[in-house]
Amino acid sequence: MLSGPVHLTLLVGPAVPLPVPRFVLDALTGVTVHSTAEPGGQSAFELTFELEKDSPLPAVFLLVGGSLPPVLRVVVAVTVGSLPEVLIDGVLTSTSLAPGTDGAPAVLTVHGMDLTALMEKIDGTGTPFPAMPVAARVLTVLAKYAVLGVVPAVVPALVADVPNPLERIPVQQGTDLAYLRRLAARSGYVFTHIPGPVPGASVAYWGPQAKIGLPQPALNVDMDVQTNVRSLTFRYDAESATLPVVFIHHPETKAVIPVPIPNVSPLNPPLGALQPVPHRIRRLRETAKLGVAEAVLLGMARASATADAVRAEGSLDVQRYGRVLRPRALVGVRGAGTAFDGLYFVQSVDHRLERGSFTQQFTLVRNGLVSTLPVVPV
Repeated sequence: MLSGPVHLTLLVGPAVPLPVPRFVLDALTGVTVHSTAEPGGQSAFELTFELEKDSPLPAVFLLVGGSLPPVLRVVVAVTVGSLPEVLIDGVLTSTSLAPGTDGAPAVLTVHGMDLTALMEKIDGTGTPFPAMPVAARVLTVLAKYAVLGVVPAVVPALVADVPNPLERIPVQQGTDLAYLRRLAARSGYVFTHIPGPVPGASVAYWGPQAKIGLPQPALNVDMDVQTNVRSLTFRYDAESATLPVVFIHHPETKAVIPVPIPNVSPLNPPLGALQPVPHRIRRLRETAKLGVAEAVLLGMARASATADAVRAEGSLDVQRYGRVLRPRALVGVRGAGTAFDGLYFVQSVDHRLERGSFTQQFTLVRNGLVSTLPVVPV
């Protein structure tokens, strides 16, 4: 149970976000932040303001967010008790204004995306990367965003492919975001933007989707005074699992050998003891052009992407839970029964803040029924 209040911090600025004036916070009536760990997903935010007739806010957001300057950065952070948490570090993408009628105040709504929205604006088509492995290419692309406080966290691919510049020079195709995602998909990795740990700083993570680490405090359902969630529902899809089959080209015999890849990875351990048997086979014929290790790594990523047969959706009150539930991390579930108790990976969280209220809608996933742990961590 939370003993202290919830404090909201809103920072806005062209490049370096600064705390907004008091009158801006007074006009703010609602904040919604969508945080996701899904591959290819982007986090987003929405700010709602109620304005008096002569408020300068519409001009500030409509004009400054439009062209002068072209980038308006927005950081939303909360402090729950004594624990600060950055919910999103992004940029304004659009605004809308509903004028007031019959004495009602006007409503200004500000929409935005995380900093990957800037990576969609920069087209690096034609940029060469001579004699550079994939990890070095990723670091080179991300270097231009260091001025925004973006720190790259790059896990080198298991296969160090250093192309001979006399034979081949890798060239970027498309925007920075599309190129980073394409390189991640080919390596069996993900690319995501993680806000924090302090306002104005963030992490650009390029590496495997790691479902490991210290779990967050457990979500308790139907446990009397220990219950800390409002609702929680589960869905089990036994037919979602797919068995990828990669094709390995044997250079000596010129034979193409099919190899099935099970859902086994040290960074994606089984969170459920009873995993469904794959009902479908997916043939990855493009892997015949890759090396053995690259093909296997890509197959493992495809197997992991379809292995989450258990999906849980619910909501909680942060005051009751005692802290902010974070995506891209593990969390325990207790009180749901033998089949669904245990650890889950937090795939997405929707934060909703209003005056006197802070609630979260969340989605949890895991790859099987029945907990692999004898006791769920509290």
